[in-house]
Amino acid sequence: MLERTETATTHATAGPKDRVRIALVLGALGVVFGDIGTSPIYTLQTLFNPDDPHPVPLTPDNVYGVVSLIFWSLMIVVTLTYVSLAMRVDNHGEGGIMALITLVRSWAVTHKARSMAILAALGIFGASLFLGDGVITPAISVLSAVEGLNVVNPAFESWVIPIAAAVLIVLFVAQKFGTHVVGRAFGPIILLWFAAIAACGIGGIALEPTILAALSPTYAFTFLVGHFEFAFFALAAIVLCFTGAEALYADMGHFGRKPISRAWMLVVLPAVTLNYFGQGALVLHDEAAVSSPFFLLIPEWALIPMILLATLATVIASQAVISGAFSVASQAAELGYLPRLRILHTSHDTYGQVYVPWVNWILAGAVLVLVFTFQSSTALAYAYGMTAIGTITITTILFFYVAARTWRAPRWLLWSGAILILAFEVTILAANLTKILHGAWLPLAIALTSFVVMTTWQKGRQVVTDKRTRIEGSLADFIADIHARPEAIATVPGTAIFLNRGKTTVPLALRDNIRHNHVRHESIVIVSVDIAVVPRVPSTHRIVVDDLGDPSDGITHVTINFGYAEVTDVPRALSLVSPKAACGRLNLDEAVFYLSKIELRAGRKPRMASWRKKLFLATSRITVDAAEHFNLPLNRTVVLGEVVEV
Repeated sequence: MLERTETATTHATAGPKDRVRIALVLGALGVVFGDIGTSPIYTLQTLFNPDDPHPVPLTPDNVYGVVSLIFWSLMIVVTLTYVSLAMRVDNHGEGGIMALITLVRSWAVTHKARSMAILAALGIFGASLFLGDGVITPAISVLSAVEGLNVVNPAFESWVIPIAAAVLIVLFVAQKFGTHVVGRAFGPIILLWFAAIAACGIGGIALEPTILAALSPTYAFTFLVGHFEFAFFALAAIVLCFTGAEALYADMGHFGRKPISRAWMLVVLPAVTLNYFGQGALVLHDEAAVSSPFFLLIPEWALIPMILLATLATVIASQAVISGAFSVASQAAELGYLPRLRILHTSHDTYGQVYVPWVNWILAGAVLVLVFTFQSSTALAYAYGMTAIGTITITTILFFYVAARTWRAPRWLLWSGAILILAFEVTILAANLTKILHGAWLPLAIALTSFVVMTTWQKGRQVVTDKRTRIEGSLADFIADIHARPEAIATVPGTAIFLNRGKTTVPLALRDNIRHNHVRHESIVIVSVDIAVVPRVPSTHRIVVDDLGDPSDGITHVTINFGYAEVTDVPRALSLVSPKAACGRLNLDEAVFYLSKIELRAGRKPRMASWRKKLFLATSRITVDAAEHFNLPLNRTVVLGEVVEV
């Protein structure tokens, strides 16, 4: 009887766990695989595009070679590099290039600082490339889906650009509402998408089953080696089949490694493989189908529903990249590579769902410019691969460096794997460099601009910090001076909370308040916000209280630790401090918060190049108000200013 009861209990608890696993896999399908799942719409068509500067001749051998190369590119870049290797390296569960940067930065103190700085800068350039990807992905994805109307009726061609622009405008306007409301529908829609493209692929394979021979890597190898004069240039389009691969790693913190891996191996890889092989079979059966093999693979009765489904799928793919751009920008700001940005957290349940208005409208304007400038997904395809393969290559370099420092695997094995994988990725990168004059310069220019802005802000921030440290002076000496002449400073009841950068220097607002008003509050709390190189900090490590050597003088220092992916809510964090720990006089309900505002001006000293000073000062103007950033009550916040020259 006991044994039967235990069995029943096991089955009772297994059900909910299974439902959670299925929900995570379904969620991963919707958020992670939208981009890579919609790439069959345009990849094969681009490879055989006769208008390409280096077209692949349409012959049966080349069709076999290209289809085989697509499949094995997916296996090498996605299955091997990301699913099997990169996703085993994380920063407290968080993945992506920003997680690798924070790991590298955390070693800068104990290892060669110059090497760490170079690697961190390389990582920041990779993040900048991802921002460039955030511009081009929505444009090419939505355009490629709407272009299916041309297959229905060529007369619809004039409507493609207006419809695509309208869809994109609605997409960017809707960002402020967050993705948590529609997010539940993402998974089922994308699951239906993968089922549909797999079914279409099977129908195509039935026309020419011999296409399945392209599963052998010999076809890909023969195509590359035997026809290198155009196969090399074809690699610039091959990258289209795995754009979005970086999302697998970047979203690992949201879903976990296993759900993403299962979704890829059980759903995404089989579906896209079947579709690519189906398109190849259709082209072998009818060469004219190469003009739009994806949509011509669809039965005529299902064409309109499939175009609608493709549009939904590409919107979801765009949403994933836009959300990723928001996350990268917010994390870069927390790590000191961008000024404080206005960040709205659109979900109470998922910390990673954020909306950054400034980034949103910059992306929206850039995306619409791309749509009206290039006017077709084929033209955009020339520009697409550069940012994607650049991000992937840099991620691979950082991953193997981190793995070499943390894994127990033999170094020779790791470096052998790195050389083989990077040789493949660098070759694709080199092929994409040939497309710079044909449009690839645009996302590269966006990435370079982002990189210059971020590195300039980091440099300028360091200059301001050094100058500010000298102005603030020693906190220990300041407190000693207060103790030495208590009769010169009046004490008023209440709590004053001064935000500061640390506990070694004096908050400028505190110094100015005592210098000019000759008054101090009964309880003074100096608060420093420390952004850790981990995404989240447990509540048990949130607060560190220091009485600064004298528990009776009413002056306390509190360090608040936040992860780089958390909301910096200072009042909420201070509620964890017991009144006893803060000299028994902490009253948060009536406390007044003091901020030290810095007014930046260009100085004459050559601390930075003149153009970088101007860029730094211009960037500083988008800095969000500190009271809003730290969630301070505006009716109890006082701001005192100071001029600092850079």
